[in-house]
Amino acid sequence: MKLSDHFAKNQPSMSFEVFPPKTDSSIETVTHATEAMALLHPAFMSVTYGAGGGTSKYTLDIARHIEQDYGVPTIAHLTCVSSTHETVRQRIQELKDAGIENVMALRGDLTPEQIGADRSDWHYRHAVELVRELKASSDFCIGGACYPECHPESRNQEEDILFLKEKVDAGCSFLTTQMFFDNQLLYNFLYKIREAGITVPVVAGIMPITNAKQIYRAIKLSGSFIPQRLKTLADKFGNDPFAMKQAGIAYAIEQIVDLYANGVNNIHVYSMNKPEVAQQIQSSVSEILKK
Repeated sequence: MKLSDHFAKNQPSMSFEVFPPKTDSSIETVTHATEAMALLHPAFMSVTYGAGGGTSKYTLDIARHIEQDYGVPTIAHLTCVSSTHETVRQRIQELKDAGIENVMALRGDLTPEQIGADRSDWHYRHAVELVRELKASSDFCIGGACYPECHPESRNQEEDILFLKEKVDAGCSFLTTQMFFDNQLLYNFLYKIREAGITVPVVAGIMPITNAKQIYRAIKLSGSFIPQRLKTLADKFGNDPFAMKQAGIAYAIEQIVDLYANGVNNIHVYSMNKPEVAQQIQSSVSEILKK
């Protein structure tokens, strides 16, 4: 099923992100986790791509398994960072052969070696180039990433929204946000992009902070603003793993309920391959999801 059909319903929904294993030795553990989340019957599941394509060989297999064996719509991530046209076209053909209809088009995170590298000879330097390639090659439902707090490499939010509009105009049918921890940031962002003429559905990406180290990782990866009350949770419960996990899930649930109440119907949980976290969050809003 194309996710554009799902978004057209405009009803409260929840979806989960999973990521492939980094090594062959952990494939069984990851498979069990993704299957457990599929049994929760989310609206869809997304399967990520490693930095620089590092875990790409598992992405397609997991996405196909979830969709064909569990009946859960999937979206396969595809990155283009430092890839050649030939490599990307081969991957697009593999997606088509596997019957994948939904693709998240991303530039991809840069590896430490790529951050300072000369990118002038790269075939793809921005996600919009991949969006155009996907749009021209097949009838995919294409998703793109957006940043409520501005992409770390953009000079300002105004510039960032201009680039986002270009990506939508190139063929993105929906957008999924980077993690954020203050809902007001998303509401302000939604107002600004609607004013800029971006009208596609926006899926709110929520990261449950289940250990204190995740806060510092969130800041490093995306420059996310961390509200004082979330910092207080980490300061108070960070040394107690069970208490921190419970407090972090409670914070995420509070965010999600507020989003639903304010008309943000599509919530995507960055589950970190933890089915118990996904299950607890989903069950906490089960009655809302029936609306």
